[in-house]
Amino acid sequence: MQLYWKKRRYFQMIILFLLLFIPHSTASAHPLSAGFTDIDSNEKQTKLTYSIDAFSVIEGIGGDSNQDGKLNAAELKAIEHRFSEWVEDSVVLEKNGQEQKSKATGPLLENKGENEVVTLKFTYPGFKPGETISLLDGMFISGSTSSTYTNFVTAKNQGSVSESVLRGKDRMWTMLITEQQQDQSQQGAQNNSAKSVPSWWSFFTLGMEHIVTGYDHLLFLLALLIRKQKVKQYISVITAFTLAHTITLTLTVLGLLNIPSFIVEPAIALSICYVALENIFRKKISWRWVITFLFGLIHGMGFADLLKEMNIPWTHLALSLISFNIGIEAVQLAIVLLIIPVLIRLFRFEKYPIYVKYTSSVIFIVGALWFLQRVIY
Repeated sequence: MQLYWKKRRYFQMIILFLLLFIPHSTASAHPLSAGFTDIDSNEKQTKLTYSIDAFSVIEGIGGDSNQDGKLNAAELKAIEHRFSEWVEDSVVLEKNGQEQKSKATGPLLENKGENEVVTLKFTYPGFKPGETISLLDGMFISGSTSSTYTNFVTAKNQGSVSESVLRGKDRMWTMLITEQQQDQSQQGAQNNSAKSVPSWWSFFTLGMEHIVTGYDHLLFLLALLIRKQKVKQYISVITAFTLAHTITLTLTVLGLLNIPSFIVEPAIALSICYVALENIFRKKISWRWVITFLFGLIHGMGFADLLKEMNIPWTHLALSLISFNIGIEAVQLAIVLLIIPVLIRLFRFEKYPIYVKYTSSVIFIVGALWFLQRVIY
């Protein structure tokens, strides 16, 4: 009897865990607030372009008068002074630790890839060798989106290129201008030492965060694993998923594959529904790695959304892409290593197949809600 109640409590926890996904069915499965900063400097002048997604603007200062979750030209016009002040107060460019004055133009409502962004353009004085250029980002530093806001920074200075990912407490990017343009560093906004954070690490942690906050990818992975399988089958499924999403992630970021998100995102939701239905109705699971590979190709396009929007130079793209993908794989492998031993023990229980059907039913409902939300909105 005691064993029965332990099993029952375990599966109740699984159902409760899955139900936590449902609130996200009315929002994006990737709840990331994104800023994009492009810096182009020389000895005469520095041009800085800052863009932030329209939904984050609405979260930060409002402006969505018709409550449709978007900004139109008239709505932006009504808040343009407030928006300009908000960005100028939050995004600061410094020379040798001194804030620089600028001339701003905009804001403009633009499309960046498939996302709607609001853009401001600034003109600052130039930077000479021996001077330090720093960007401090205070957007949402104490707001409700501080945990997800991410600023993708790309900086150029006479042939030298630096890219970085600023988020959380790491909100300062710094580059020392030298004759050879080789001394570059990034450091946390609250860290006054010279300790640097390598660019590859920024993309590695970004990949980890992307899969952790990618609820649809996690739910798909759970749906793949909960059905009773042999260890060999598990290995083939995980390998197929890894290879597939690595292929399309790479091709999409390189620009060799470009399928719109309004196709990719609903397809990801459908992949969750399909695997859940397979868990419910198929008596025997075989060749699951094949369907996993096919769906993995779709998920890889979803993983690529973030990197597509950055203007990462080709010379730096390989390292950034590899670091980002390894970050994804590290979290995925950790999840698999934690879940599979538990599942293998649960396979011994006589009523395990029944609970798999219950769990898969909840997974199907969540996937269906995501699909409807992505098709309608």
